[in-house]
Amino acid sequence: MNLISAIDFSVRNVLAHPFRTILTMLGIILGVSSLVAMTAMVKGMEKGMKESMIAMGGLDKVLISEDGVPSEMDHLADLAPGRTFRDVYALRKNAPLLKVVSPELRADDRNITYGHKRTWPSELVGVWPAVLEMNLFEVEHGRFFCDMDEELALSVCVIGTGIRDELFGSPEKLGFEIIPIGKWININGQPFRIVGMFRHYESERDRKIRELEAKRRREQGQQSGPARQKGWGGSKTWGNPFWRKNNTVYIPMRTMWLKFPRYLEDSETGTLIPDTRLTDIDIKVRSMETMDKALQQARNVLGITHHGILDYEFRTQESGIEDINKRIRNARLSGGIISGLSLLIGGIGIMNIMFASIQERIREIGTCKALGASGSAVFFQVVTESIVVCILGALVGMGASLGVVELLEWLSPTQNSPVITPAALMTASACSIIIGMLAGIFPALKAARMSPMEALKY
Repeated sequence: MNLISAIDFSVRNVLAHPFRTILTMLGIILGVSSLVAMTAMVKGMEKGMKESMIAMGGLDKVLISEDGVPSEMDHLADLAPGRTFRDVYALRKNAPLLKVVSPELRADDRNITYGHKRTWPSELVGVWPAVLEMNLFEVEHGRFFCDMDEELALSVCVIGTGIRDELFGSPEKLGFEIIPIGKWININGQPFRIVGMFRHYESERDRKIRELEAKRRREQGQQSGPARQKGWGGSKTWGNPFWRKNNTVYIPMRTMWLKFPRYLEDSETGTLIPDTRLTDIDIKVRSMETMDKALQQARNVLGITHHGILDYEFRTQESGIEDINKRIRNARLSGGIISGLSLLIGGIGIMNIMFASIQERIREIGTCKALGASGSAVFFQVVTESIVVCILGALVGMGASLGVVELLEWLSPTQNSPVITPAALMTASACSIIIGMLAGIFPALKAARMSPMEALKY
């Protein structure tokens, strides 16, 4: 018996008992649908986590942060220079594996007013244009700073949409969008002109919440106004990178130095002296493959500029990546166990049905053997029939998984959309074929070992 004939005979035999076939396939259907749906949910969760990681600047971003000197260098603590422009220029010149070097100087007081309205930005930072590439910002209206703004220390700023919404009103609340380019606002009591505004940033979950709220308001006959007017772009928390980006205010670096100077107390005289240290230095490597070499170059450069004093540390996104990978592994393990148990139960069900089917077809098997069919041919036919049942169950399970995903999106419309991948479908199909093969082996052996004489007597 060739493969085509075996498959044709198996399909006809399966379709001859539709109700029994459906019950037989039920375990496989549940296993495949749960496997594909669970994989899709995990993929959606992974997508949402990586959205946040990208919003913070991407995997190739490294923060050079302040750190206390080691205990063996305590006697040099007073000589620690901190992060300065000397570091920035040295890194740009002597670390070719770095793509971007971006200095930042943050203001501690963050108070912005426009008329009688007041807001507090997530960040008020003096920057260079390199910050756009560093933090993945995009200016949607107006422009960013130019060399003249920096050289003349002009009182100009670029704001996020969250600041616009708080001071001028959100598009959803007003019914139209205000573009406040050219408007004057007060930052810590000093006038600044808005020359640019970043585009609005939000995660998929935040977008769904906003659209759902807008739809609800339209259905109620109200003016749509989702929570963006409350500082939206996500929940108003410092841990939400989208909210932070939407509530950022950037001003030229030199303007920050002159308008909002910082001072240190001299340990010897007790007088206040200007603080020339930067708040942050961010770097981006040219390639993730050369991350270790790039960081070593940066260490060598800073080792010279800091005279060997280790008052800094490199903070990469590795901890965030490890956290994401850990959550994904746990979710996949849980889903895999549940789906595997469902497929195992389905395989046991198929094995029982195949035993029952063989018991019903003993005379048929005996007749085939009496007419010359070999034991291996009978074995092959039974295994093929078991695999066909599993493949049909897998096809139905894949269709059911689409329905499960649609149901999940309907029940939780604000969550990240599940993503069904070809790899998940192929894995489910392969598992079904393997289960079918294993489930059919023992019944097939029983059928192949039957004596034709005993079978014809049945």
